[in-house]
Amino acid sequence: MATVNHSKTKADRLLQIEALLLANPQGLTQSEIARRIGVNRSTVNRYMPDLPGQVFIDDIGRWKIDREAYLINVRFNLHEALAVHLAARLLATRMERQNPHAAAAIRKLGIALERLAPQISYYLCESANQLDDPERWQDPHYLEILEMLTLAWAEGRKVHLWHRSSDGHKINEYDFSPYFIEANAIGQSTYAIGFAEPPKALRTFKIERLERVEILTESYQIPSDFDPAELLSNAWGIWYTDTKPIEVVLRFAPHVVQRVKETRWHKTERTEMQEDGSLLWRSQVAEPLEMMPWIRGWGADVEVLEPQNLRKAIEKEVHGLMDVYNIRGAEE
Repeated sequence: MATVNHSKTKADRLLQIEALLLANPQGLTQSEIARRIGVNRSTVNRYMPDLPGQVFIDDIGRWKIDREAYLINVRFNLHEALAVHLAARLLATRMERQNPHAAAAIRKLGIALERLAPQISYYLCESANQLDDPERWQDPHYLEILEMLTLAWAEGRKVHLWHRSSDGHKINEYDFSPYFIEANAIGQSTYAIGFAEPPKALRTFKIERLERVEILTESYQIPSDFDPAELLSNAWGIWYTDTKPIEVVLRFAPHVVQRVKETRWHKTERTEMQEDGSLLWRSQVAEPLEMMPWIRGWGADVEVLEPQNLRKAIEKEVHGLMDVYNIRGAEE
């Protein structure tokens, strides 16, 4: 019985050490670990061979976990498995670049779910194959940048980054503390949100525009009041502001009303049927200009009523297209 209890205690302590190292990405000394779990340093040293292979001792004697190699265990019920399948389908169909990490993660989930849910398992593996498709856009530079930002975010270390402007003509440099990494299905892009120096303020960088990233030794702490869900609560996609959100009012033609009502496009939306069968759609949006691609997709079946700058932007695009067609018509 004493041997069983001893083994159980050792197993518990091994889990404690693992949890401590995961919670302290900067690493811990042998003495710090011993003090926190209430054992002698020699005991901690004896536990080292039984820890996961991803635990190592760095050049200054601190115990760390290699977060890029560390594997976790997870279990799903049937309905959680379906949620993973739906997330995988969105990733496979909305993100255009090849991502072997995403493919490997989804394939592992598919294999693990084979006995519980064979159909979900099969299509998870198909999603992984889709992400691995050699015809998919292969962008090793993007993948390398994403890996470095992921590691810096996990370890709480600042990075120095080189960001290309949207017109491609200028490269700006920043020291950056990544607080959050967000995907935007609308633009099929990925973004890093965090504290940038300059201008010593919260900024968002499109990862596809990062020319280079270097991980720094300096660490950072994410403020306790940082909440990405709150920050993006009024965003249409990824754009947010410090000012009050703006009301957007659209009128949809009668024959598309059912399609509009089948989806809740924004959490603040309100709809109102009109006597002529059209639909008034209202929402509070941080930056209405971010809605332009979605509005364009409805073509002549939507009219922008408010705000005026959004209406004028759409009108300008429409007039530009009309000018192009007139020119082509004259040439023909």
